[in-house]
Amino acid sequence: MRRRDLLGGLTATAFARNRLDEAAALIDKFIKSGEVFAAALLVRRQGRVAKEITPRTVFLLASITKPMTAAGVMLLRDRGALSLEDPVRKFIPEFTGGDRDLITVKHLLTHTSGLPDMLPENTELRKRHAPLKDFVAGTCRAPLLFKPGTQVKYQSMGILLAAEIAERVTRTPFRDFLRQELFTPLGMSQTSLGLGGRRIAGTAKCQVPESSDWDWNSSYWRDLGCPWGGAHSTVGDVARFLEEFVQPRLLKPETAREMIANQTGLSDRWGLGWMIKPSTFGKACSARTFGHYGSTGTVAWHDPEKQLTCVLLTTKPASDSRHHLLGPVSDLVAEA
Repeated sequence: MRRRDLLGGLTATAFARNRLDEAAALIDKFIKSGEVFAAALLVRRQGRVAKEITPRTVFLLASITKPMTAAGVMLLRDRGALSLEDPVRKFIPEFTGGDRDLITVKHLLTHTSGLPDMLPENTELRKRHAPLKDFVAGTCRAPLLFKPGTQVKYQSMGILLAAEIAERVTRTPFRDFLRQELFTPLGMSQTSLGLGGRRIAGTAKCQVPESSDWDWNSSYWRDLGCPWGGAHSTVGDVARFLEEFVQPRLLKPETAREMIANQTGLSDRWGLGWMIKPSTFGKACSARTFGHYGSTGTVAWHDPEKQLTCVLLTTKPASDSRHHLLGPVSDLVAEA
């Protein structure tokens, strides 16, 4: 190696290390100030740990759960149990009438179904500790916001129906299906849909007012196992999940590629369960970057071109932390 190339390599390594140190310092600043109760970070480059902070802490992931649900559905597609083009009513007969008959499994996984993000009666359902079957029933009645396939509008209730389809096909509770068929085979031993037998005290506490028995810290919500936002995990387990889509062990390689490619055919880009909007994760991310945010204050993404994985889990809601912590840390990591 020429001396100039060696010096260039050392300079690049030092620059990357400095950016990761800056990211860690920013997290530490928020923790020491008390603005953030807890945070964990894992950065892996080419499969090797480049930066790690509190890796064993378990967090409520919120919407990072969505691509996990999508992966469960796609495992069933790989096994021939369903097709993306199947109408939802094939599996959920009560979901019928009008444009509902046009909604396919693919619409559910790409946020193009026309279903709402949350039901109008969402708060009332949570206040009375309703089971998931009541959310499903409400979704089957909910008016559509637009004709399926014509727009993209974020819809947690579409992900709920995707999980309901998987549960009816397998005749297994969806949380058990994910544990048996996705989490355990991938070595995600600290991941569960719902509490997974944990005590809430053994997890990071979300920074929300404790004014109800149905908020993010309540035993009801933590163990409901909602497939759009109820998974618990650690940074290491989430990184393992991300990397399944570039070096698949469970999914067919073509399925993994399909899930992280744009599937909407519209200006708003989504994969199957994954956000395909690189600039929302880090300004220096490549066009192939995929990932997801979570409303509890979480973000996870992978850049295949850089072979770079970033998982940042915090307790501060994304509405307060996305622009001040989640985004800036992602920018620094993407530059590293």
